[in-house]
Amino acid sequence: MFGDLSDRLDGIFKTLRGQGKLSEGNVKDALKEVRRAFLEADVNYKVAKNFIAGVEEESLGEKVLSSVTPGQMVIKIVYDRLVQLLGGQSRDMAFNPRGITIWMMVGLQGSGKTTGCAKLALRHKRAGRKPLLVAADIYRPAAKDQLKILGKALDIPVFTTDDGPVKIATSAVAHAKENDYDLLILDTAGRLHIDDVLMDELKRMREAVKPTEIMFVADAMTGQDAVKSADEFNKALGIDGVMLTKTDGDARGGAALSILEVTGRPVKFVGTGEKSADLDVFHPSRMASRILGMGDVVSLVEKAQAAVDTKKAEELEQKLRKAQFTFEDFYDQLQQVKNMGSLESLLGMIPGVGKALKGLPIDDRALVRVEAMIQSMTPEERRNPSIINGSRRKRIALGSGNSIQDVNKLIKQFGEMQKMVKKLGKMGPKAFSGMKFPF
Repeated sequence: MFGDLSDRLDGIFKTLRGQGKLSEGNVKDALKEVRRAFLEADVNYKVAKNFIAGVEEESLGEKVLSSVTPGQMVIKIVYDRLVQLLGGQSRDMAFNPRGITIWMMVGLQGSGKTTGCAKLALRHKRAGRKPLLVAADIYRPAAKDQLKILGKALDIPVFTTDDGPVKIATSAVAHAKENDYDLLILDTAGRLHIDDVLMDELKRMREAVKPTEIMFVADAMTGQDAVKSADEFNKALGIDGVMLTKTDGDARGGAALSILEVTGRPVKFVGTGEKSADLDVFHPSRMASRILGMGDVVSLVEKAQAAVDTKKAEELEQKLRKAQFTFEDFYDQLQQVKNMGSLESLLGMIPGVGKALKGLPIDDRALVRVEAMIQSMTPEERRNPSIINGSRRKRIALGSGNSIQDVNKLIKQFGEMQKMVKKLGKMGPKAFSGMKFPF
């Protein structure tokens, strides 16, 4: 998300930074380009207009124009205003301190509500809660089955009956109380467009179960249509926040930049991929950093901490101290890296790296090929790669669907890695102080 906007702003601010002194004309010309970049990113027209007006007013002050680094000060003003536009601070879902927490997920058909329900349930199951998914969409074909499949894969129970949506919801609340569930997530029906029948049904459900929070689920790829729908749902139903889905397929990001200003309701979560764990809290300051090409190291560290198996990391550190590193260890590290997300998204969080690799092919399938080659090795070969001769390499290539050249390349690279580990081992414990895994 924001890829196109980030590229445009980078070019504009590079020109601004290159000027030792700024005039009122320089600033206005640059901000005119910023406004155009916002509109091309599908940001709401009024939002873009108000944003630029605020930045311009602050940037044309004597403090900025007479500064030693006026270009950097203008960028800082843009950053601060972006953070404010995106919501200022992250906001989590609300919880009921005196009973069952009920979240009602609403939105148009195809926005990703069902998958969003499963992602939220998994997130809070990992946080120690006992969630119950409720299949209250009786209109979309296979909607109940989809939620049941997701629930089974995540080991999260799904409740439904053959009644109408409102009755399903009230029965789910009773079931949750009887079975000590503390979080109930309602997957409601959507439509291809907003209509009175849909809203009336959602209002009756809201009155029947008194949800702790109503979350509007919006498809980021629909841009201003998503913003308009969120506004209409808020006026008719009253929503508490927004979950933006499919942000990994939206290079513009106009919806995220417009929703709060238009609806008065913040974006709370963003769906970043197809996996059930691909759901991130929406952090305005981190998102503003990404938009301006500053990376997002904090999110990268959090992903690493969530993916790392602490016990395995400690065991690996002890092996490295003894200059021991096998294909089995390498395989474990690959699994942890895969759990963190796509390589492109991870590299984009490192300041400067995303820009440096812009346009270069970053193929996550390369990890899959490496994984397949390691899986085609025998346990003995993984522990002692030196025994992998020509015939073994041929067998590994055939078993993994790769060429012998691919296997040779992997073994050569692994050999170089082992040499590095041995050098670190000779340096003693200091060589590993502060080292974090996975690699």
